[in-house]
Amino acid sequence: MKIKKIQNLDNFTGTILIPVFETTSKSILPIEYHGVSVYSQVFYGKKDTHYLVEKYDCTHVFIGLGKQLDYKSLKTIFRRIAANQKDIFGKNVVLVIPDTFDTNQVEASVSGLLLGTYNLGHFKKTEPHGLVNADFELHYIATLEIEKTIQKAFKIATAQLETFALVDLPPNKITPKYLANWATETGKKYGFEITVFGREKSAEMGLHAFLTVGKGSAQEPQFIIMEYKPANAKKHIGLVGKGITFDTGGLNIKTAGMVQMKCDMAGGAAVLGAMQLISDLKLPVQVTAIVPACENSVDANSFLPSDVIQSYAGHSIEIIDTDAEGRLILADGLSYLISNYKPETVLDLATLTGSVVGTLGYECAGLFTNNEELSKKLQESGNAVGERLWQLPLWDVYTPDIESEIADVKNFSGKPVAGAISAAKFLEFFTANHPSWAHLDIAGVAFGDDEFAKTKHATAYGVHLITNYIENL
Repeated sequence: MKIKKIQNLDNFTGTILIPVFETTSKSILPIEYHGVSVYSQVFYGKKDTHYLVEKYDCTHVFIGLGKQLDYKSLKTIFRRIAANQKDIFGKNVVLVIPDTFDTNQVEASVSGLLLGTYNLGHFKKTEPHGLVNADFELHYIATLEIEKTIQKAFKIATAQLETFALVDLPPNKITPKYLANWATETGKKYGFEITVFGREKSAEMGLHAFLTVGKGSAQEPQFIIMEYKPANAKKHIGLVGKGITFDTGGLNIKTAGMVQMKCDMAGGAAVLGAMQLISDLKLPVQVTAIVPACENSVDANSFLPSDVIQSYAGHSIEIIDTDAEGRLILADGLSYLISNYKPETVLDLATLTGSVVGTLGYECAGLFTNNEELSKKLQESGNAVGERLWQLPLWDVYTPDIESEIADVKNFSGKPVAGAISAAKFLEFFTANHPSWAHLDIAGVAFGDDEFAKTKHATAYGVHLITNYIENL
């Protein structure tokens, strides 16, 4: 795809995208652009509406923005146009940037257009969207110099599109080995280092909790370590993402919803996508990321409820429920990261509990941290890019929920309440009291329903949130 600024529409033929702020249905003044007048009886810029006019060998697409805009809404508006109006995206498209747009609004609009090219039919024979053709040209008209913003928007959307695919592709495709290979190839392309421990090396390193979860699967576990080390780094951030490529529940097998459990690696996918984006943007922050990737399956070797297992940190763990497996691999991931790399701040992302969905629904992720400054910055970043967070408590009153009589800690409280909190308390146990750690439970926001597909699908939640947080350190 080529991007080019043009001064006017002289001799232009193609599609013109014209964002319009809402006026009123009774306005006597028509909306006008490029010699085309649209009267309020048919279109007045109401949010989530658009109007097409063919004139001068051009398709004029007037896009309703409403009266007020937030980042997520604007992104969705342009994604909808690209997804639902594929036929208008030929070789030439002009995006008209309103004079009132700031750089964030430009970024949201352009990245939304590119996200609209995503097609869930990975195994269907379909024509690619015009926007992704190599000879496609995106022109823009703007009074400000915004080429860098447009380039950034493309990088954001590209990373999110990669994350969509990682989560949406089936588990016979997205195996732990696939994720390790993806990380290796992406690291070579964008400039971060990769280390991968297979089963034998993981055992040698003492990653016992991680290996326990993968015991019942024919897929070899892969402990993926990524290191982005710019020369001008001013901070060091650590990331850990849950990489359960499929979750049967283990011997505590799931009785409902298992068909969607390919999404149980969405936290790991978000970390992988964020590493691509952070390195692509060349942010001046060192980032070390770990994705423990394995499959929680069932066979004669599967771990058992009531087993007592070991962990990288040296703590013993009583297994109450084999379906509380994500916290086990995160425990080793967190311990290994903190012990060996000593990042100043640590974030982990995981589709960890159904409890957080019961608490917050599908509108935001659960945030757990005892560092109020970190909490504030993460929530600000989430609000800025439309990936909201809401803080839940980590009070010591919940500690008894993970206390075991036979081991140092147990992996499940067994209670029908506060499941997201007790899971977070379990993870906290393996952070060595790190002063700047936050856990993001993204179970309700990483995979869901919206207008862009008939079935549940990936949202890439976390990719932009993490990157925005790091960008604003």
